[in-house]
Amino acid sequence: MKKLLLLPCLLFITFLSAGNTHASERTENNGNLILKNIPDIPNGIKSDLSKYQNVRSAPFRGFTRSGDEIYITTRFGNVSQLHKVKENGGARRQITFFDEPIGSSARQPSGNSIAFTMDAGGTENNQIYLLNPEDGSTTLLTDGKSRNGGPLWERSGSRFAYQSTRRNGQSNDIWMMNHNDPDSAELILESPDGTWWGPSDWSDDGEKILIQNYISITNAKSYILDIQSRTKEIVLGAIGKQSFNAGLAFDASQKGIFFITNEFDDFNQLAYKNLITNEVTVLTESIPWDVDGFAISTDRQKATFTVNENGFSSLYLLDTQSKQFSKVDEIPIGLIGSMQFNQGGDKLGLTLNNYQSPAESYVLDLKDNPLLYGDLTRWTFSEVGGLDVSRFAEPELISFQTFDDRSIPAFLYARECKDPQPVIISIHGGPESQSRPSFSQTVQLWIERLGAAVIRPNVRGSDGYGKQYLGLDNGFLREDSVRDIGALLDWIEKQPCLDSKRVAVIGGSYGGYMVLASATNYSDRLKAAIDIVGISNFVTFLENTEDYRRDLRRVEYGDERDPEMRAFLQSISPNNNIEKISVPILVVQGENDPRVPVTESEQVVQSLEQNGKTVWYMNALNEGHGFRKKENRDIYEQTVILFLEKYLGFLIF
Repeated sequence: MKKLLLLPCLLFITFLSAGNTHASERTENNGNLILKNIPDIPNGIKSDLSKYQNVRSAPFRGFTRSGDEIYITTRFGNVSQLHKVKENGGARRQITFFDEPIGSSARQPSGNSIAFTMDAGGTENNQIYLLNPEDGSTTLLTDGKSRNGGPLWERSGSRFAYQSTRRNGQSNDIWMMNHNDPDSAELILESPDGTWWGPSDWSDDGEKILIQNYISITNAKSYILDIQSRTKEIVLGAIGKQSFNAGLAFDASQKGIFFITNEFDDFNQLAYKNLITNEVTVLTESIPWDVDGFAISTDRQKATFTVNENGFSSLYLLDTQSKQFSKVDEIPIGLIGSMQFNQGGDKLGLTLNNYQSPAESYVLDLKDNPLLYGDLTRWTFSEVGGLDVSRFAEPELISFQTFDDRSIPAFLYARECKDPQPVIISIHGGPESQSRPSFSQTVQLWIERLGAAVIRPNVRGSDGYGKQYLGLDNGFLREDSVRDIGALLDWIEKQPCLDSKRVAVIGGSYGGYMVLASATNYSDRLKAAIDIVGISNFVTFLENTEDYRRDLRRVEYGDERDPEMRAFLQSISPNNNIEKISVPILVVQGENDPRVPVTESEQVVQSLEQNGKTVWYMNALNEGHGFRKKENRDIYEQTVILFLEKYLGFLIF
C-alpha cells in the first residue's frame, strides 16, 4: 500500500499531460458512443489498461461430427466469433466473420451444418442462420424481424424446433422448420399468455417434443407436444400450483423424462418421472444444493449434471439406467458450463473458468461404464494480455448479518492488509442471479490499480440459496434487499482492513437499480456510484420494456397496473427520490436495450442534472443490454477507472 501514497501525484501529472479538456458532450467510435460530462481519458490510463482489455476466452460450443475436433467462440477482432480447434492446444481457425457477436449455436445431428443465432446492435431480435463450417457460407433462415432463439435439432437432423415472436411480435411461440426450406417454417405451439415457451428435447422418433413453460424462477411447467395433432399434455407441475419443474430430456426407453424440480425441497433437485406410472423419483436428495446444469448422450445411456455449491461448480456423471451418479473429483475448482457429449458418447466437452483463468474449453474422456472417466484435457489456452494471473486476488467466501438476523453471503477479493483499503461493492443483476467466483480481469484491475477491496454480495433474492431466499425481495419486499447493502456497509465499518469512508457501488440491470437505491438511501456513506443499464423507475420500466418479457418481470417486481403496487413502486423508485442523492454517479446505457429501455437512464440523468447533481453519462448507439463490442467496452472500462480515481480520492482535477 505504500506505493499508493505516490499515486495521486503521478496520476495528476499524467492527467495534465493529456490535457484537461472537459467537453459537455462528445462522441467516440465513429459517433456510436456518446459521452456526456465525461473528461477526456488520460493517455496514462489508456496504456495502463491495455493489457487488461486484451484478455480473451474460449468457451466450448460443441464437437464436430467426428468428435475429434471442437467448436469454440473467441474474439480476435471487435466481437466473439465461432472457431474450430483440431487438437488440444492447437490453433483456432475462425469460421464466422460478422460485425456482431455469435449467440447460441447447435450442430446438426449426423451432419456438419450449424444453426446459430445473431442479432444486430444488441436489440436481442435474434435471427437463426445456417452455417456450412467448411466454406463459411451462411443462410438466413428466419424472417429478419422477429425474435428467435434456441434452435433444437430433431435427432434425424432434418428439421429443428425453435422459439419465435413471429406471429405477433410479442408472444413466445414454438415453431418448426426444415433447414433446407426456410419457407417451411410453421407454428406448432401458440403461447396462450405472456410467459416463456421453448423446446427442450425431441423424442427419438421425431413425433413428440418436450416443451418448457417458464413463468418465473420458482414457477415452471413442462408439457409434451404431439407434432401431428398439435396437442400438448402437461407432464410436470400443475396448473394453479407454483413450483419449478424444468423438463430436460427423454430417457432411452422414451417412457420417462429427467427434470429439475424444487417441488420437494428448497433447492432445485434432479429427478426422474416414469410417464407410464407417473411415479417421480428424486435422484439428488442427498445433495443440499441446486442442480443447475444437465446434458445427456446421444444414445441416452449416459448423462452429466452440475451442482452449484455456494457458488462453486461440482460435476457428476449419471447412469441413466440405474439412476446412480458419481462425482468427478479431478475437475479444477471453478465454474462449469456448456456441457455436451460427442456423438459416440466417449467424450464430454465443457467450459471451465475460475478466478485465475478465463472461460476455456476442456474435454473429459469417458469409459463404457457411465460412472467412470479418464483424463481431463484442456484444449484452449487463451491470451490474458500479459497479465500475471498468479498475482490475482483469490475470492474469499464471507457472510454478514443483516437487519433480520439473516446471514448474507458474499465474495471478498482483496490484497494482503497493510493499510485500510477503499471498497468497491459490485452488485449483480437479475435479481434472480448470483455473484460467483468467476474470472474477472475488471475486478483484478480495480484491486491492482486502485488498491481496492472488491465485495460481490448475494443479497436476498439471489439465486443459488433455495427458493425461500429467492422470494425474500418480491413485490412489497423490494427494499429489503437494499437494506442488505446497508448491513454490508455496517460490516465494512467494523473491518480494520477496509476504509468505510471510501466506498463505491457498481451494478448492472437490476444491479443498476440497487446502485441507484443505495445512492438514495446511503449517499452519506458512499463516495461514488456506477449505474449500468439500471432501472430508475419501476413503473416506467414495466410499461416500456419489450412486450415479450413484461409479464415475466411483473412476477418479480409486482404488477404496475394494480393501484396499490403502482404507488409502492413509485415511492421506492430512485428517479422519484433524486433529492436524497448526493453521491457522484456514472450512468452507462445501450441505446437499443430491449430489457431496460434507454429512457430509464435518460430520465435519471436529466433529473440528476436538473437537481444540480454530479453525473457522467455514456450511451452506446450500437449496443443493447450491456457492451459486447470491444471498442465500446474499452472506453467504458477506462471511464470507470477515471471516475473511481477521482471520486475515491486518488485524483484531483
